[in-house]
Amino acid sequence: MPHPFIFKEIISVTMILFAIIDILGAIPVIIQLRQRVGHIESEKASIAVLVLMVTFLFIGDELLAVIGLDISSFAIAGSLVIFIIAMEMILGVDFFKEELPQAASIVPLAFPLIAGAGTMTTLLSLKSQYQTQNILVGIVLNTLVVYLVLKNVKWLERLLGPIGLSVLRKAFGIILLAIAIKLFRSNTHL
Repeated sequence: MPHPFIFKEIISVTMILFAIIDILGAIPVIIQLRQRVGHIESEKASIAVLVLMVTFLFIGDELLAVIGLDISSFAIAGSLVIFIIAMEMILGVDFFKEELPQAASIVPLAFPLIAGAGTMTTLLSLKSQYQTQNILVGIVLNTLVVYLVLKNVKWLERLLGPIGLSVLRKAFGIILLAIAIKLFRSNTHL
């Protein structure tokens, strides 16, 4: 009987998810969102991220099949949302003019920014390579990092200052734009 937890698998899964979630790269978006809505509900957003990832790990394929979607369609939809967020960051324009809530947690923070299409498709890929319990540990560890970043967003905002934020927002906007295009291209079969 194999050992239930394999440290090497946990490290691999954690690092892969950390790279895909890219919570550090999302800091400018999170700060911008906090400035627009006034407050980030870090606990609620972190729980939503955890629930979304665990749910998708176990029933992602079936859930998409029930609503008639494949992974590629899901990933393309997520890439378009990420593309719009990136354009807002680069151009400094708000595409969505609707009234925002007083606090942000689930949309667009938990989904699609943190636990988006890239994360979900990665989880489905990881299922074929790693044991489920090791993936779950990786999800929990990444959720803790997400929580710490969200909880300390005001401190990060003060640390970076207005000029640092502006530079970081534009730079990560371009990176986010490239991620959106890569996600779109890798899921279209033209």
